[in-house]
Amino acid sequence: MALSITMIKKVIFSLNNKMVQVEADEQTPLLYILRNDFQLNGPKFGCGLGECGACSVLIDTRVARCCVIPLIAVEGREVQTLEGLGSIESPSFVQKAFIDEQASQCGYCTNGMIITTTAFLNKCAVKPSKEQIKEALRANLCRCGTHIEIIKAVEAAAENLFSDASNLLEEGN
Repeated sequence: MALSITMIKKVIFSLNNKMVQVEADEQTPLLYILRNDFQLNGPKFGCGLGECGACSVLIDTRVARCCVIPLIAVEGREVQTLEGLGSIESPSFVQKAFIDEQASQCGYCTNGMIITTTAFLNKCAVKPSKEQIKEALRANLCRCGTHIEIIKAVEAAAENLFSDASNLLEEGN
């Protein structure tokens, strides 16, 4: 019978633009810490294997599947969840597009779709094509079949982002 050794450690990281600390087994999946210790319900437990995208968060602005990331991996890093992107009163441009396009049916995949879309659009230099959007979202699973609405929401978010950018450029002339 093998003994399991737990390493309880104090881990400090930035969570939704606020420094936090948690004392836990350093190998605890980040998803459990976010949901249980910080009551953040955006990231969902989907497959538990990092395959479906329901648990997606941004770590240092890159999409990460927090069901397979140990707590120790975020020490000193920036973690952003769905709750950190915006609020009910002031949703992010991506969240607003998903609301406007009614891009959610059961809502389980919505967290991953919004997190992935945010990271994708933040690194786009120009408005992406439908094919580029589909490629960016290909690793996120939607069991309900709201893909059409999700694509429309991403297109709307991109339209808003890039029309706002061009308006700012025009105002600067």
